[in-house]
Order: sequence, then structure tokens, then C-alpha cells
Amino acid sequence: MNLSDIHHLLAPRAQEFLRRDTHRMLIDGRWVAAAEGRTLDVLNPANEQCIAHVPLAGAADVDAAVQAARRAFDGGPWSRLRPADRQRLLLRLADLLQTHAQAVAQVESLDNGKSAAIAEAVDVAMSIDYIRFMAGQATAIAGITRDASIPFAPPSAQFVTFTRREAVGVVAAIVPWNFPLLMAVMKLAPALAAGCSVVLKPAEQTPLTALMLGELLMEAGFPDGAVNIVTGDGPGAGAPLTGHAGVDKISFTGSTETGKLIGRTAMDRLARVTLELGGKSPVIVLDDCDPAAAAAGAAQAIFFNHGQVCCAGSRLYVQRRMFDRVVADVAAIAKQMPLGHGLDPAAQMGPLVSQEQLDRVCGYIESGRREGAEVLSGGRRAGDKGYFVQPTVLTNVNHAHRVVQEEIFGPVLTAMPYDDLDEVARQANDTPYGLGASIWSNNLTRVHQLIPRLRAGTVWVNCHSMLDPGMPFGGYKQSGIGRDLGREAIDAYLETKSVFIAA
Repeated sequence: MNLSDIHHLLAPRAQEFLRRDTHRMLIDGRWVAAAEGRTLDVLNPANEQCIAHVPLAGAADVDAAVQAARRAFDGGPWSRLRPADRQRLLLRLADLLQTHAQAVAQVESLDNGKSAAIAEAVDVAMSIDYIRFMAGQATAIAGITRDASIPFAPPSAQFVTFTRREAVGVVAAIVPWNFPLLMAVMKLAPALAAGCSVVLKPAEQTPLTALMLGELLMEAGFPDGAVNIVTGDGPGAGAPLTGHAGVDKISFTGSTETGKLIGRTAMDRLARVTLELGGKSPVIVLDDCDPAAAAAGAAQAIFFNHGQVCCAGSRLYVQRRMFDRVVADVAAIAKQMPLGHGLDPAAQMGPLVSQEQLDRVCGYIESGRREGAEVLSGGRRAGDKGYFVQPTVLTNVNHAHRVVQEEIFGPVLTAMPYDDLDEVARQANDTPYGLGASIWSNNLTRVHQLIPRLRAGTVWVNCHSMLDPGMPFGGYKQSGIGRDLGREAIDAYLETKSVFIAA
């Protein structure tokens, strides 16, 4: 599958975008190359071929982007816009994204490997809805008034006291490669609604839809410097960005390991920080539900987006008397899943994002084998071109195994039986993570008994990985700090100022 072979399948805007061999990054309203002139190859993970080149930013480029964001926030036209003006710009951006939804989804597919149809139905559609949701929040930012009770003031003294919610400042938004567009929007929309300016760094593996989003931001009329986009790797661009003294707030989604490093960097200068990190989410099947429905749900929970989901249901717990039936059904689903590139309508699962990720996932499968796991389906690379891994189901594992404890971030499921709610609650919580969990049951009494016992930021019942623009998303424990989505997200981009006025 060469790009020339599928060019006719692409929407005109996607064709035009991909026709440019070398792209530029957005700094202060201008499209620029890296100061040192270096570029980064962008590969199609379905065939390992280079489809574009983007700037490989360094510290000088990051500094230019932060300075542009600083000017826009401190005194530029962006800082002078009324909330209603920010709202209108965000709504215009959502409309443009909707107009070009197919093109953006197709570029996302070629860049990331995911299904273009799913990218349009999930990633792009969710992005549009969330921008519109946050546009409404721009005009709803409000403080409170209080009657003062100052204990050391004279009884006759009168005060007017109130709070103001003010934008935190310049935001460094660093997003991962598994949902490149959606994660960028989940950072940009609340930051812009709050009145912050942003420097966005997409993942080095998947920078293309961030640049397309930059084009739409410019078309929507956002002022120069309000959003800046730098492309590059972690050491060259990510580290200078998170450590820059001109950044007031860091919002990062990615691995727990990297998140801890960013958290330490933020604390060195007390920059505000939001971290949405890894997960090892349990899928808990109670013995009162339909085994076939539970199996289909468990398969969707782990194999959606090729398992490259922070809240993927990677640990399956089934009540013992149903265990063999449910796990056999999941394995059968896995064996029948057709693999292929993202523009193939028959494919149900695409490639992993990179050679590095392929090696990581296959390494974990081999680790499971060495520790005694039984492979019911999959268990190896699929083909010899593209980063495809077979959907894999492992049994005969326990909680000491690495495949149970550590985030794999691929289509690998570990399945374990349990006997009662006490046992499964204990097992479900037995990881450093706490991002999500799902319960499959028709007994609401037992469901409500289990929900408060699960240390997870989201609990789904008879579904998994469902997101809503109005519902907050984030994790407990080492799955992060703060929340994306929902009204709660915009609070992370605001400061609270108390005002006392002596009457």
C-alpha cells in the first residue's frame, strides 16, 4: 500500500496536505522551518514508508514559540478578547473541523495506523463536540461574592469581597500518539476557552493532524501567538518546553514514567501541572450477565484502537463458573479479527504506531510466556511489513507477572478467574494505576456495592472506554493528577484571585 496507490481514496484536503513532502510548524502566526533546518521523518505504520517530513524543533524554536505565546497572553490581541469572542472563535474552529472531518480522519489514519472510519466517527466527532462544549464554558467563567467576616476589623467596617477566575497564562500542551487529534483538542479547547495561550507539541510519531489543526485555527481567525505548534522529539523539544521559565502551566498526556519526570520539572519552579497518565484497567464480569455479551464487551475494551488506549481493559476478571466460556469467546473473537491498513473498510484492527511499540508489545508477550502464561490466541507479530501484532489473549497468569502489573499499551489481554466480590475488588486495585474499570452485570445491587470499592477515575457499567465532553476523565494513584474533559477541565487553566475592597 503506497501513498500513490490510495491517493484517489482521499478527500481533496487530505490529498493537498499530503502532497507537501515537507511541512512547517506554527509559531506566532507563521509557518516556519526549524532554526537548525533539521527534519523528522513521518512513517505510515501500516507499511513503514515515509509519508512526510516535519521540522525537528530544538530549544531555539521552543523559545520562539513560548515568547510568541507570552506576547499573545501578556498584551497581545488574544488577551484583550472578550469571552464571547473566544467562544465565537472556538465555534468557528469546530465548524471548520466538521467541514473537513473526513480529510482529517484520513490523515490521522495514515499517520497513526487507526481506521479512518473510526477516526472520523470517534476521534474527530468527539473533538468537534468537545470544542463546542468548551466554547460554551468561555462565557460561563465566574467568581463569587461573599459578605465579609474579618475577625480583627472594627464592627463598623464595611468590605466588599469577591473572587475572580483568571487565565493561568502560557500553557505547554504535550500530547501522545494514540489519539493525536483528540488529545490535542482536549488540551487546547479548555485552555483557549479560559483565555490562555498555548504551545502544543504533538508526539514525534504522529505530528500531522496537529499541523492540520493549526491550519484550521488560522482559518478560524485566532490571533497570532494564541496557539503555536512545535514538532520534534522529547529531548529536543519536549524537555525545553516543560522546563521553560515562560510556561505557567504544563498539561501532559502520556506514560507514567514520563509524567513523573515532567511533574518533577514543574515542581522545581511550581508551574501548574495536569498529568493524564497510564492505566491497567480491569474488566470485571459478574456471574449474572450474558457470557456472550460480556465477551464481546471485553474484546472491545482491549482491542479498540489496537489496545493503544490508556484506559484499555487489559485485565479481565471473570467469576469462576463462567471463566472458561467467556475467555474462550474472547479468544474466538480475537482469532477472527481481520487486520489491515486504516483505509481498508474490512480491517477491524490496524498496526501499532511504531517499531519501538511493536518491539515493546512483543517483548511483553514473550515475558508472559516465560512466566508460564498460556496463549489462547495471537501471541506474535502479524506479517513482516507494517507494525501489526495479532490480538492476544493470555491465561494462567497471576498478579506477580509483568503482563498483569505493567502497562503494555497493545492488543494483549490477561484473563483471571475470581470467586467473590471481595477477591475481585482486591485484585482490581492491585496495580499502581487507577484510570478506569468496567463492570459487566445485570444486578445493580452488586454493581453499586462494587463501584465505591474500585480505585479508578471512571467506572463503566456494561460498557468500556465511553467518553462524554461533559464528564471529567482522569485517574487515581499513578494514573495522573487532575482531569481532562468536563467542566472540571477548565478549572485547571484558571487561577482564583480574592479581592477585598474597604467601603
